[in-house]
Parts: sequence; C-alpha cells; structure tokens
Amino acid sequence: MVPTVFKLATLLAAGLCAAGAAQAQGATKIALGMSGWTGFAPLTLADKAGIFKKNGLDVELKMIPQKDRHLALASDAIQCAATTVETHVAWNANGVPIVQIFQMDKSYGADGLAVRNDVKTFADLKGKAIGVSAPGTAPYFGLAWMLNKNGMTLKDVKLVSLEPQPAATAFVAGQNDAAMTYEPYLSTIRANPDAGKILATTLDYPMVMDTVGCAPTWLKANPKAAQALTNSYFEALEMIKADPAKANEIMGSAVKQSGEQFAKSSAYLRWQDKAANQKFFAGELTAFMKDAEKILLEAGVIRKAPENLQATFDASFIK
Repeated sequence: MVPTVFKLATLLAAGLCAAGAAQAQGATKIALGMSGWTGFAPLTLADKAGIFKKNGLDVELKMIPQKDRHLALASDAIQCAATTVETHVAWNANGVPIVQIFQMDKSYGADGLAVRNDVKTFADLKGKAIGVSAPGTAPYFGLAWMLNKNGMTLKDVKLVSLEPQPAATAFVAGQNDAAMTYEPYLSTIRANPDAGKILATTLDYPMVMDTVGCAPTWLKANPKAAQALTNSYFEALEMIKADPAKANEIMGSAVKQSGEQFAKSSAYLRWQDKAANQKFFAGELTAFMKDAEKILLEAGVIRKAPENLQATFDASFIK
C-alpha cells in the first residue's frame, strides 16, 4: 500500500507539472530579431533570468544581421526587432512597416570610427578603405552621419563591406585604413593601440539610439504581449541595478565575455529606464528621425521619407 503522504506528494508534483505545462501553453510566442550589440543585452538577461517567462511570454531571440532583419520581419520569421531608430525609419520608408514601442539604449562612445595612427582628421580619410556594414545598418548610417558633419559623403571613401566584428578584427590584423564598428568589438581596437586609434565616437556624434519595434499587425493583435515585452525590459534593468555582478555575467556570456569585460563594454552606453523612455518619446524621437531622414536620403538608403513619422512609434506601452 502506498503511504498517504507519498500519494499527496505525487499528486502535488503532478499538479505543479500540469500547471507549468498550462502556463507554457498559454504563453504568447514572440520571435525577436537582434544582434550581439551590447545595448541589446537586457533582452538576453530577460530571457536567461526567466523574466519573459514570468511575464507570460515565450520569447525566441534570433541573432540576425541588421542588414537582413527587415527581411525576417517582412516574412513573419520574427514579429519584433531591436535596432537603431534610423533603421526603423528606413524599413518603414522601404515598405516594411514596424512600430517602435520602447527605447533600449543610447550610445555614449560605444560606436566609433577606428583609423590608422597617421590619420589626423576626417579629410585624411579621402580615398581610404573603410570596413563597414551594408547600407541600412547602424555602422553604415553612423559613418554617413560623421562624414556629413565633416563636409564629406560616402562617395569620398572606399567602402569595404564587413559586419562589425569582422571589421574590427580585420582592422587590428592590418587590413583596411579604417573600421566603423561598435561594442563589444570596438574594445578589440581600444586594446590594440599599435593598430590604430578611435577618431570619433558617439560621444562626439550622438546619433546611435536603439528601440524595439513590432510588426503593426502583430501589435494590434497582441497588445498585452507587447506590454509584457516592454515590462520585461524594464525589469531586466532593475535586475542590473540590484545585482550587477550576476547580470553582467549572464549578459556577457552571450557575447563570450566575462562579467568584468561586459561591464567595461556597457560603460560606453546608457540603458534607458521608463522615465528616460517617456522623455524620449515625447519629442526627441521625432526630432531625431527628421534629421536621420536627410542622411538616409543622401546616402541612398531610402528614396523617399516615410509618409507619417507618427505611425512609426506607439508610446502607450511606456506610460
């Protein structure tokens, strides 16, 4: 005869398993496209620390190069994406609608242009080979922005198509005259001063800021999931404040860094909490998108500006 206590324990365990299965079945699935960019790390934290799951979400974080993320969105391979603000502008302008729902980070030196030590000014880069990602990416836009502010265009330099990590690796190995990249890969160059130096970063040219957006049809059908996604990001920021050592270890592991290395990389950006989000969406976002349109048009990334910039974001999830 099975002891009563054992029976109760078995029934309780079975009940808990059933409840867990029911919760898993009820969780809203979201595929979110992103990259190893340091600023996106709170999403990894929300995933690994169980924050998404706690908030009723079954999130799959898909590592997709920025140049291909809009294709994944258009084919419904992903429903949401983390990317730079001007990329949202470009996608909407080029027929891939996406609605920004919260801001993740602002770069404070985490994106930069590395050059050989004999380069003194931007003018010295004329005719030089620069490793940079494809059109429609943050590094491409960043390079176009910096050149524009110095009276130059992309036509004044030679572009070598390389993703951020290979661009940094190639530069340190002695290839190309410059490299446009971001953290954690920019630190590879910082750690090799003999290879070159950082000519300019987003401290000099503050134009890299990231938001998470979702396909408008999905957003309309899943407002509660979108709210849970937003809340999960803010909860991840709270965890970073409460236990930075543990959080940095988790976030660093996703990009093969130690917690200490990740902390150094993330020092070059600022994650944006709810108050910062509210301020950003109140006016700064639209002002920046208007400036970005001009650079995107000049660089040939878009042929015409989006018809309605107000349709490219929804601030209701950060209230």
